[in-house]
Amino acid sequence: MKHFYLPFEKKEGFNYSHESIEQLTEYEKYQLSFHPERPKHLDYLTVFDEAEECLQNDLHGSCIIQTHRAVLRNGQNAWWPVMLIGQQSGPTSDFAQMLRLMKNPEEIAKWNQGMPTPAAFEKAIQAIALAEQENRIIITVIDTAGADPTEQSEAGGIAWKIGRCMQALGEAKVPTLSVIINRGCSGGAIALTGCDAVLAMEYSTYMVISPEACSSILFRTREKAGFAAEISRITAKDALQNGIIDDIIIEHEGPAHHFPKSALQSFKGAMTKWVEKLSLTPASEIFAKRMERWENIGKWDTISEEEILAFEKPVSFFIQKPERILFVARHKHCRDSTGRTILDPVLYSKLFADNFVCETCGHRYVRLTAHDYIDLVLDEGSFTEHPETRYIVDKDILDFPDYRKKITEAQQKTGAASSLITGNATIQGEPVVFCATNFNFLGGSFCMSTAEKVWRASKIAIARGVPLVIQATGGGARMHEGCSSMVGLPKLHVAISSVEKAGLPVITIITDPTLGGVAIGIGSRGIKLFEHNAGNIGFSGKRVIEQYTGQPTTKAFQTTWWLQQKGFVEKTALPGNMKYKISEIIQSARAL
Repeated sequence: MKHFYLPFEKKEGFNYSHESIEQLTEYEKYQLSFHPERPKHLDYLTVFDEAEECLQNDLHGSCIIQTHRAVLRNGQNAWWPVMLIGQQSGPTSDFAQMLRLMKNPEEIAKWNQGMPTPAAFEKAIQAIALAEQENRIIITVIDTAGADPTEQSEAGGIAWKIGRCMQALGEAKVPTLSVIINRGCSGGAIALTGCDAVLAMEYSTYMVISPEACSSILFRTREKAGFAAEISRITAKDALQNGIIDDIIIEHEGPAHHFPKSALQSFKGAMTKWVEKLSLTPASEIFAKRMERWENIGKWDTISEEEILAFEKPVSFFIQKPERILFVARHKHCRDSTGRTILDPVLYSKLFADNFVCETCGHRYVRLTAHDYIDLVLDEGSFTEHPETRYIVDKDILDFPDYRKKITEAQQKTGAASSLITGNATIQGEPVVFCATNFNFLGGSFCMSTAEKVWRASKIAIARGVPLVIQATGGGARMHEGCSSMVGLPKLHVAISSVEKAGLPVITIITDPTLGGVAIGIGSRGIKLFEHNAGNIGFSGKRVIEQYTGQPTTKAFQTTWWLQQKGFVEKTALPGNMKYKISEIIQSARAL
């Protein structure tokens, strides 16, 4: 078979014109974005001169991110040295050749279904540093179905590697440019799209989660993937309208897989235009310009004080010590390793020492609220919410089914306007800016309002000259806001970097759960203080990994203890002892 055809390509009357493609469903446009014959990164590499591969290694999945020194020329007199960091989702765009290669099991394993591993992201981090050393403009080329969802990658610290990529781009001393050429999905894409400008090929897609996965989570079936694609607004045109990309590279003659020469010419023209523009920024102004860009990214609503008072209340899930007895009731469905049901009550002092985790089966009795962490970590009565963030609430930019209703229900349930609360406080007498997250507000999922609140809290910390302390929890980026929620992650990284550049400590309290967008954002930054006996800490959730691999994860997977064995945890504390640990960290930072 020489060529591959999607079902709609075989329909009578389809002719690859812009009009024909506009008539496709949103899901068909999604399929088009990762057509196996669309040009890949190495195809676009041909528009550059003097391309030289660097940082090559044989580590698993490393080939999925390719790194090249190169020169971009515009005529004989204009040229710019660049560092290309490109996601190569497969060995080739030649379908016949790919079929031959994929008959080799080793070749299949090597390309890992186009999903970058920790080794791939580490290569990107090294390439960013090398570009700074050699004063090369960084161009990232995006083409991925997402980061590798396996226990092996979790053990390699994939969440922290993705976060480090975003941090490195946010702090880069050279201009940065990103281009989405095919499909840009989830953490694999956002790792390298937090740049000074983001472009997208006309028929590419950009999304927080695949339509299939979105459908599975929200509707408990993958059969509504078409509807999920429609409501998530994942096309390049949608991304431009929502303000999360800066420009579209028009595929003038038609889709790039059918007209590759034309697509490469358009790509070259866009690169020349934007690289020339970015190169004009003096090195001393690059980070300031970056701050200006990200300050304008994101959409949110505001509400009045009267509206807040209608639902505002302190909500606590902390299990208090019984007054007269020593025991509390055991949770339902507790079973030991043999499958035997356990009904005995639990000694409260033991449960408290284990941070409310059952020692028999690992079940967490309770996840604490933002108000609980405010009470446990901060000096009594010292917290004052920031008026700059108090009135910010989530915006339903996609008109997502039932999203407004879910926000209202979450506000009533948690007594808070949104999932993140920020304010001024003291810890053991030390003034801080404190940010607390409510897991019970739509799973603490990362969204545009969270990014904006952390942005403003960071500015307040700098103005006051005090440490920034953030309690992180959440199950990922919020699907209800589409890719816009995920695009807040680079904004958060730039904000936190600005605090660190001001010489102020950033301390992150990592609690159960800290996954996906929360992990690669807040959870990957600052001096990390892990909650004792916490679980579900990493990039991909346990259920996702087990479904993908078909294998159970190991015992204690993604717990604080497991991460400690992998070398990712240095500081731990029970919630009630965190204030003392944080005070020590602040005092140590001051002494440096």
